[in-house]
Amino acid sequence: MPSPPASSDKRQHIIETAYSLFKRAGFHATGIDRIIAEAKVAKMTMYRHFPNKDGLIVEVLNYRAKRFDRQLDRLVAKPMNPERKIETIFGWYKGWFRSADFHGCLFAHALAEFGDPAHPVFQVASKQKNTLKQRLRQILEDAMPNHRAESIAAALLMLIEGATLMAEMGQGDAAIRSAWKAAAMIIASPGPPR
Repeated sequence: MPSPPASSDKRQHIIETAYSLFKRAGFHATGIDRIIAEAKVAKMTMYRHFPNKDGLIVEVLNYRAKRFDRQLDRLVAKPMNPERKIETIFGWYKGWFRSADFHGCLFAHALAEFGDPAHPVFQVASKQKNTLKQRLRQILEDAMPNHRAESIAAALLMLIEGATLMAEMGQGDAAIRSAWKAAAMIIASPGPPR
């Protein structure tokens, strides 16, 4: 007879189940009872690991942020110039937009559903966006002064976010193509974006 899953395995299973539900249906529209039913865990197990839904949402967002960071770490670890690294990141978005599992950005959805900047869910989602901007800035700093890298990273983040929204509207390929074209022009320009 197989042994029951360890407590940490159950916790992770709940996080992954909630992640799958939240990305498809949203945070507020997905109730705890639905997560419990989909995860096939007892209510007591759920509340032992996650005393409240907001805590579960924060853990789901942290889980997704770590996955995303690992994916980008692998992409940009290869030796290439900064522009090529940025292009590789845009290419990752293109692939994501085309995937059957694309439901838009979980972090953008969290920011929309939890609009209070003091709310823990808003803070985790905001941190992820700022971390992406910082990653872009750090890549660019290898090719330009820090102040210019900062302003271009902000512009690139806006292009990525806009392309992601357009992808939710069914226009992913055209959006990421246009976003990369604009990004390449901004990176190649001699001064900061205006």
